[in-house]
Amino acid sequence: MVKKDDKKDDKGKDTGVLGPELRRGALVLAILAQVARERYGYELREALAEHGLSVPEGTLYPLLRRLENQGWLISRWDTSGSRPRRYYRISAVGRKALAAARREWSDLSDALERLL
Repeated sequence: MVKKDDKKDDKGKDTGVLGPELRRGALVLAILAQVARERYGYELREALAEHGLSVPEGTLYPLLRRLENQGWLISRWDTSGSRPRRYYRISAVGRKALAAARREWSDLSDALERLL
């Protein structure tokens, strides 16, 4: 993980300008990969964090709703426990999007490795 101070040059200027842009696309890919099996929001957040990708609730839940609105996720409410939970899983359309995103990520990663 990159610390906040690691994103500043010796004059204190922010050097982490690509971070949010790169992270945004990678987060969609990570979420789609993690909901191959049904997960509720907090469980998904913990799974992402275990792999080094911590996501604030204020980022995760709006993104889950957006992915569902796009048809990439399916959700259902479970009210049988002590707390209602909304479970998410990838849809057929989401699986196609994930496959395409994996190819794009691989191609981009290969090209960047050659450039860097």
